[in-house]
Amino acid sequence: MLDRLVGLSMLIAATAVFLYYTIWTLFMPFVDEDHPLHSFFPPRVWAIRIPVILVILFSTVVGSFLSVVMIRSNRKKALKAKQKKAS
Repeated sequence: MLDRLVGLSMLIAATAVFLYYTIWTLFMPFVDEDHPLHSFFPPRVWAIRIPVILVILFSTVVGSFLSVVMIRSNRKKALKAKQKKAS
């Protein structure tokens, strides 16, 4: 039951973020600059900066994780080879 609740809440959050970003990037350019609706959105330059920052951050985390896994794997292989050679 808890997994369905977590899944539903993640779906709702993802949908809300998608709708907010879609409205911000696709519809707000057609709304007058002095309209009060613009107060709910940051400047348009952030519509590009935020995804770029997230992609760089995600790539860094994934790359670091893969590097650590590969280094540990190579250490284990080298240790096994060293032990096999010593035997």
